[in-house]
Amino acid sequence: MSKIKQGILGGFSGKTGTVIGSSWKGIAVMRGIAPSVSNPRTAAQLEQRAKFATTIKFLRPLTPFLRIGFKNQAVGMTGFNAAMSYNIHNAITGTYPAYDIDFSKALVSQGNLPGALNPEVTSSTAGEVEYSWEDNSTDTNASPSDKVLLVVYNPVKKQVVTVVGGNTRIGGNQSVTLPDSFTGDEVQCYISFSDITQAVLSNSEFAGGIIVS
Repeated sequence: MSKIKQGILGGFSGKTGTVIGSSWKGIAVMRGIAPSVSNPRTAAQLEQRAKFATTIKFLRPLTPFLRIGFKNQAVGMTGFNAAMSYNIHNAITGTYPAYDIDFSKALVSQGNLPGALNPEVTSSTAGEVEYSWEDNSTDTNASPSDKVLLVVYNPVKKQVVTVVGGNTRIGGNQSVTLPDSFTGDEVQCYISFSDITQAVLSNSEFAGGIIVS
């Protein structure tokens, strides 16, 4: 049963037939009741749900980092949702139901700043990953003071270690100390840059997968 608030010409709240009345920001609004779906488990729906679950599993440990990495794409949505939108369309590999993430195609940050030039990762010191990159601070829109952002992602343990505001673009290297539990695991490594205020970011670059010493 619905209730008329302002007489017969006013808005109403509640359900009347196939219409629901409510108020949004002080404005009376009505909406139709969504029709029931006779078969909510079509092949296309199942495939999409599987892709969705695979992408969420990948991104969930990255949630705090994505608030920075995708903040310029988070227009009317969260950084996590912006990252979901990109990665579900670009980083999924495999066929239903065995979907996985192609780490080389995934992004953990997105923007117009120049990215890292020829990034590499090694693990010559126990419990550490060492990143290196070439100085491209003379590229258009790049700056020597740009700061590195790093992600070391452990897909087995679904854990990440991140660096935000690390060494400068001209610095050329940065070491990341990892938990002891990462030893012997293969980790996936990403690198990007932001300007000194973190207002503008670059697309992340996949620096490779590496076994932690």
